[in-house]
Amino acid sequence: MAKVILREMRKIICVVIASVLYGFSISNFLHGAGLLAGGFTGVSLLGQQVLLKFADISIPLSVIYIPLNAVPALISFKFIGKRFTIYSLIMIVLSSTFADIIPNLHLTNDMLLCAVFGGIINGVAIAICLLNNATSGGTDFISIFISEHYGKDAWDYILAGNIVVLLFSGLLFDWTGAMYSIILQFASTTVIQLLYRRYQKQTLFIITKKPEEVYSVIKECTNHDGTLFKGVGLYKGKERNMIYSVVSSDEIRRVISKIKECDPNCFINVMKSEEVMGNFYRRPNS
Repeated sequence: MAKVILREMRKIICVVIASVLYGFSISNFLHGAGLLAGGFTGVSLLGQQVLLKFADISIPLSVIYIPLNAVPALISFKFIGKRFTIYSLIMIVLSSTFADIIPNLHLTNDMLLCAVFGGIINGVAIAICLLNNATSGGTDFISIFISEHYGKDAWDYILAGNIVVLLFSGLLFDWTGAMYSIILQFASTTVIQLLYRRYQKQTLFIITKKPEEVYSVIKECTNHDGTLFKGVGLYKGKERNMIYSVVSSDEIRRVISKIKECDPNCFINVMKSEEVMGNFYRRPNS
């Protein structure tokens, strides 16, 4: 029980840290350079700009961002996970609040630097959330939903949708800011894919003298199955055992380490899997 409480506290602390980073990025890099993020954050920032320009009304980001996430949060609550949604709501409320209250430190006026570093910090913040079973809301909910139900890494699709929002911003305001915002979104998506690899898959080919023990390690570490092939090593002409298995990319280091402990002399070939069809176990979001 104590371990569960500590684990949940750690997750909440990580979500708070991610919220601060996200809010800092919006306040100092996006607002400071007139850039937009993608997704619902971008829509909210665009709404702020539209109201300010055409109605001379200035409202906090949280006033737009929090209600905008209501429907995606309900979908997430029903189809992804209750605890996942609750942590995500904490992130949504805190990050938009921090974006409103953290002062702009005027770190730089260079739009390219703002786009690159703003994107990097955004990506790190979102990745921290995802690694702790939460999200920053909006299109991230949609991405997780697609990934959970179709087994695909959906961040590239979300990037394409975000670019549409940014192009619309270019039509309303200026193309320079919109194009730099696309760079920001690309940097953010790249960082997320680098740090969060739950929905990326890799294939293992393992030549081993201990097939049963190695399979037990794979099953215990990942809950994935494996297939045993019998073959002949051409160099010595001896019979060889090869285990074929597909695991999530975020599991690969741990399972390889355990396999090497089990059979230090085994030969392991790791290949990136673009797409897997059929039954593939995915740990549920709580």
